Amino acid sequence: MDRHCATRRLRRLADVAVVRLPRMHPHMLRHTFVTTMLDAGVDLRDVQIAARHADPRTTMRYDRARTNLDRHPNYILAAFMASAT
Repeated sequence: MDRHCATRRLRRLADVAVVRLPRMHPHMLRHTFVTTMLDAGVDLRDVQIAARHADPRTTMRYDRARTNLDRHPNYILAAFMASAT
């Protein structure tokens, strides 16, 4: 199956499911897969391997919560140190 065949099949499935999006393409499924794993808290390295990205920076582009301070390493370390006292 090439990318054109995959696009046609996805659009047919979307029509049957009455999903109306302006531009339906297979990369949307890949994007959803990666974004959902990151939102669920799966480790970046595991997501990178699952998505078959050679560079972790590619995977990081999908991380919508990267500006969430609760996930920032400094805040995680501070929370860990605070709980130890």
